[in-house]
Amino acid sequence: MSGQGTIVVGVDGSKSSEAALRWAVAEAAATRRDVLVMTAWSQVVAADAGAPGQPVDDLVAAHRAAQQKVLEAVARPDVTIRGEIVEGDPTDVLLTASDGADLLVLGTHGRGAVMRTLLGSVSARCLRKANCPVVVLPLRAVAPEGTATHEAAAMDYAPGPVL
Repeated sequence: MSGQGTIVVGVDGSKSSEAALRWAVAEAAATRRDVLVMTAWSQVVAADAGAPGQPVDDLVAAHRAAQQKVLEAVARPDVTIRGEIVEGDPTDVLLTASDGADLLVLGTHGRGAVMRTLLGSVSARCLRKANCPVVVLPLRAVAPEGTATHEAAAMDYAPGPVL
């Protein structure tokens, strides 16, 4: 289905980002929007994750395979979902992808405490800089089957960041 607009979701492989994706797909179905799943990668983060020196093609292939698995898990016949994998800072990638989007949806965190301290919170930076409404969902805000809980479903999509 070609919806009225686009919901951009940042997915990094964390449970929180996967929960945010499930919520975004349910929201897209309810509002007749498309979903764009963005995965950002960088050699710096890959090295921190224990993959130093891994060839770039292997890193991209690994991200593509992981993203495809997630896309298949949330696929619905009534929602158009596509994914992109972009090298770069996650905040920059998400801000660029969401420019002109109806909504940006993120999980609360995907990095470990050390990387979050060094690089900052992607969701916090997106809340400050995004040009569209932003929904940041904690893992507990999405039921296991992907149905949004009352708190998550009650959000108002007024222009500007949403907490």
